[in-house]
Formats: sequence, structure tokens, C-alpha cells
Amino acid sequence: MIITRTEADTVAGIESARADFPILSRPVRGRPLVYLDSGASAQKPQVVIDAESTVYSTQYANIHRGLYYLSERATEAYEAARRTVQRFLNAKHAHEIIFTRNTTEAINLVAASYGRKFLEPGDEIVLTGFEHHSNIVPWQLLREERGVVIKVAPVSDNGEVPLEAITGLFGPRTRLVSVAHMSNVLGTILPVAEIVRAAHAVGARVLVDGAQAVSHLPVDVQALDVDFYAFSGHKIYGPSGIGALYGREDLLNAMPPYQGGGDMIATVRFEKSTWAPLPHKFEAGPPAIAQGPALAAALDYVSGIGMARIARHEADLLEYATRQLSAVEGVHIVGTAPEKGAVISFVIDDVHPHDIAQILDNAGVAIRAGHHCAQPLMQRFDLPATARASFGLYNNRADVDALVAAVRKVKEMFGA
Repeated sequence: MIITRTEADTVAGIESARADFPILSRPVRGRPLVYLDSGASAQKPQVVIDAESTVYSTQYANIHRGLYYLSERATEAYEAARRTVQRFLNAKHAHEIIFTRNTTEAINLVAASYGRKFLEPGDEIVLTGFEHHSNIVPWQLLREERGVVIKVAPVSDNGEVPLEAITGLFGPRTRLVSVAHMSNVLGTILPVAEIVRAAHAVGARVLVDGAQAVSHLPVDVQALDVDFYAFSGHKIYGPSGIGALYGREDLLNAMPPYQGGGDMIATVRFEKSTWAPLPHKFEAGPPAIAQGPALAAALDYVSGIGMARIARHEADLLEYATRQLSAVEGVHIVGTAPEKGAVISFVIDDVHPHDIAQILDNAGVAIRAGHHCAQPLMQRFDLPATARASFGLYNNRADVDALVAAVRKVKEMFGA
């Protein structure tokens, strides 16, 4: 789904949030910073910076094991963060939230644990043509080990993957569907609820890569009825080094541990070990102790603004940026699906995207250029790379104007 802009409530009240991000006040190469790479990693509000600092300065200790004050405080803060993630995703239980390093590790966890136990040779996994490498390579590794079959739903010329292109691949051997909620390159948003219904009808499970979607639109895992949902903290204004996997309680209970070590055991004997209950069965070793409360601070921050409100603000930016960039001769936007988040990939005639990014950087405009960890998608459009501007809640129309002015400078420099 995508929340479209309304006339009454777009940027009102969001503009003031920009002041919450201290890095946005610093100059870059003598110019004001225009940060348009939130799709790779979002900047952090002061409340997130303070939350992580507070752990280190007032309550840091290893968690779950110490019988002293600091350890108890750190444990309370970390487990409170788990409950914050539960509320944010509307999971039924806090123990359905597994902390991971990021979305990549979460997907690898499902591939290694669920995949190895439940998938047999010839079983089919359905992906789409715009998946991030993190949602391709783990399944290829499983294919080499278990002999599963990977099917890929094609991407249309405008960057859509129609529902029927995905569900048309479902059959009696379909066991898992793993798709991005929102493309990190094109911004295309998939109809996840409809995909889940069709997958469940053939007995398949569904994993959703929510790395991009969680910072742009509301996510309710119970309403979507997904089996697994993964996201990274650093893309939703939180710290790096922590993410989360939501998994249905029954599935997580049936899955073996992903890694072995401390904190994921109940008992250890040289003859045999037994596992801790959820969620700790999947959380071996010391976790990201300070990053847990910082992630909670980020989720509370965006919840306080309102995810629907953020979506409307970004819809306004997307519409404005699309219109302004499309008016520049020689600029071509890659991915124009009607259901789209605030990401614009583009190319300029006869200019390599890396050159675009370097020239924009000289103007203080930070964008991403490359294949965006989506090489199959680049091959689909016969492109070596694209330039990508990805927006966050702190961006405004002045940032778009700076982007467009810098793009015009690129054309001048290359004589386009």
C-alpha cells in the first residue's frame, strides 16, 4: 500500500523535526548538507544518540546474567526495547521478536534454520526480480545445500511486479515466498497482504524484507498475516548493528537454533545440549546492549510523529521530485510504479552515475550511485548502475531544489 498526499496534512509539523538531527546542520564541502541517501542508512535524531550514550555512561553491563544493579538495569532496558519493537510491528508476543544485527542476518537466520529443517530437494522458493542481494544469496546457498528451486517473478518496464506475476509462480511445490516490501532501488511497494493470502492458500510461508518499508509506511504484521518480517535499525533512524526478525511463535518454536553459544542454551553437556525458550534460542552471545534501547528510542520517535504522517510528507516529496527531475531534458527515472515509496533512481544521457554522484557531492548533495546491491535488477534494465535519491522525514522541497540544481550542473559540465 501507499498513503497518498492530502491537501490538508503534508509537511505541517514535519519541518520542525529536521532540527532533531544534529548532523544536518553541518556543512559539507563548504555547502549546506543535503542528505538524500536514507535508503542506505538514515541519519539519527538526538534522542537516539542520547539513548545509546546513556547506556554506556550510566548502566552498561552484560545482560541476562549479572545479579547486580547495572546488569539488571541494562537487562530491563534491552528487554523493554524488545517490547517496543513488538508494539511497533504489532506482533502478538514480545518473544516473537528476535534481535539480529540487521535485515541480512535475519534473512540468513530463516534460510539456515527454517530452510534447512523444512525444505526438501525440489521445493520451490519464489522471489521477485528486484530483490536486494541479501534476499537472493541466502536462498542460493540453500539451493546448493538442499537442492531447492528458485523462481523469480519478472519486473515490468515501469518497475512493477504485478501480483499475478508472483502468484502465477505458485504451485504444489511452493514452500516459501520471500519478497521485499519495498524495492530499495525503484521504491516499488508490493501488495504484501494479497501475496500472503495467495501463498498461504498453497501452503507456503512468507518472509518479507522490510528494510526499506518500515521507515516509510505503517507495518502491522498481524494484519499482513506474514510468517516472518525483517528490518534493520539503521534505516529507521536508529543505530547500526541491530535489527529484528519477527517470526510466528509456532514457526520459531519448531526451528532449530541459528548459532550456538552463550545465552541460547538451557543446559550444556558434552553428550547433548538443550535450548533456551524464545526469543533467546536465536540470540547467541552478548547482544548489542546499548543499541537495543537506542533502537527503541528511534521507533518511539517516529511513532510520536506518526508513520502515516511521515508517509504523507514523503509522498509530497516524491511527487515534487519526480515532477522536477522529469522536467530536466536527458534525465530518465527508472521505476515509475504507481505504488511507490520515496526513492527515485535515475540516469542522465551519456553520464555515468558515479560521475553524477561525485559532482553532486561537490554541491553538498549526498546521493547513492551504483548497482545498490541489486545486480539482477540492473541487468533487467540493461544498466551498469543508477543514481539514487532516497528521502527521509527530515528532507524538504528545498532539498529537492538543491538536487535538481546540481543535476542541471552535471548536464552543463558534460555539455549535455
